[in-house]
Amino acid sequence: MNEKQANSGTDIMVFIVEDHPIFRRGLSQVISNEEGFCVCGEAEDYLNGLDSIKKLKPDIIIVDINLRNSSGIDLIKDIKLFCPDIKILALSMHDENIYAERVLRAGAKGYLMKQEAPETILKAIRLIMEGKIYLSENMSSRMLRKLIDGQSNLETAPVDFLTDRELEIFKMIGHGFSTREISQKLHVSVKTIENHRAHIKEKLDLNNSIELIQQATLWVQGNRL
Repeated sequence: MNEKQANSGTDIMVFIVEDHPIFRRGLSQVISNEEGFCVCGEAEDYLNGLDSIKKLKPDIIIVDINLRNSSGIDLIKDIKLFCPDIKILALSMHDENIYAERVLRAGAKGYLMKQEAPETILKAIRLIMEGKIYLSENMSSRMLRKLIDGQSNLETAPVDFLTDRELEIFKMIGHGFSTREISQKLHVSVKTIENHRAHIKEKLDLNNSIELIQQATLWVQGNRL
């Protein structure tokens, strides 16, 4: 974890929560090199991130939604609970069609995929600081169509009906984690994970655990998560 004070009272103070050191360092450099921006702190996980954010009160936080042993979406929800005025930009390698709407519901003001150019990241930060929402043109059009036409007129993937926690567990099942391993990683009981698995099977119309594992594996492979 790294913290520093802004160089100027007019600088936009940015805090980064990202568990890949090389990417975090590169992102920090891109932002720090831009006039009017200051990276006031960094963290690699949920706990260090939330503690530092409460103390530093940055203007905006960039959060990877996939953190080691924790969920960036959970972090977004808790930031909005403890520091509701802080703006949040979610960053991820995952398809925006899967996660963008979820992070907005959690309290983020934008969603950006990691392969975007550095200039796009800076543009997203500026727009969010102006009180706007940042999404790609494709995702903005999709959400606008959903608003105008109604959900029933749009193609909806079955996994869209899963809660954020159920989707996280579904993905971990697809990566081959057992129920006990998932419970340890999420710091909840085995019984809780079993209940989530039952809800996932019901929502996806799956008959048994074998079908659940098969579908989760195919979904992970298809989305390269």
